[in-house]
Order: sequence, then structure tokens, then C-alpha cells
Amino acid sequence: MSVLKIRAALETALAAMSPALATAWENTAYTPSADAPYQRVSMLFEPPVNTEYGRSFQQGGMFVVALCWPQGAGMADLSARIELLRATFPRGAAFTADGLTTQVARTPLVLAAILEGDRYVVPVQVPFLATITS
Repeated sequence: MSVLKIRAALETALAAMSPALATAWENTAYTPSADAPYQRVSMLFEPPVNTEYGRSFQQGGMFVVALCWPQGAGMADLSARIELLRATFPRGAAFTADGLTTQVARTPLVLAAILEGDRYVVPVQVPFLATITS
């Protein structure tokens, strides 16, 4: 259940950002508009870390938001969205879902852009950490 709670906490924070941006949530059907930007979400979970004997552990990973802009649209709006992501998920920010708090472990990392079809895609990684106790 901790994976679901971590996902819910981070996805809720992303959905609450303003201005809103169309989002392709992980493993859901989505058809992007030909001329509008959107964001694509995925999660990467690292191996759990057992800091003590027992059932408690720390779960880290990356919440990845790929910003998908039409090619040729310039960098101004895309750069503003990157800054908004960094402002929403600063290092130390905490988000809670169903009693589990997930914390942003480091400042979000902006990766190199890639071209996908007619899109200019910039992945932004948000490193997270949650301590699961039982």
C-alpha cells in the first residue's frame, strides 16, 4: 500500500498546480492535442532501505514529470513550467496521502531534452523519500 500512498501524494500535488496542464497519468489512456503542451507522469522506485531490523523501511525513488511541448514553440512557456515544478516540489517539501508523508529529498533535476515525434520533451525528476513504519 505504501507505493499507492506515495503516488497519490505526489500526483495530488502535481494536479493542484496552477495553471493546470493536461496530464498523461501513468498507465491511463491519453490522446494529446496536436498543438498543445502536456505533461507525462511516471514513477521509478528504488530498492527499499532497511534502517533497522523489523518491518519498517525507507522507500525512495523518482517522480518523473516529462514536459511535452510542440516542437518550435520556443522555451519561454516550457521554462516557466520547469520553474513552477521546482517551486511546487522544493527540497524538503512534504506531501501526505492516507497518513503516509512523502518528502522531496533533493531539488528536482532537469534532464536533457529529447525529440519524440512532433514533441520536444524535457524530463524533470523529483527525488522522493518516505519512511514506512508498521
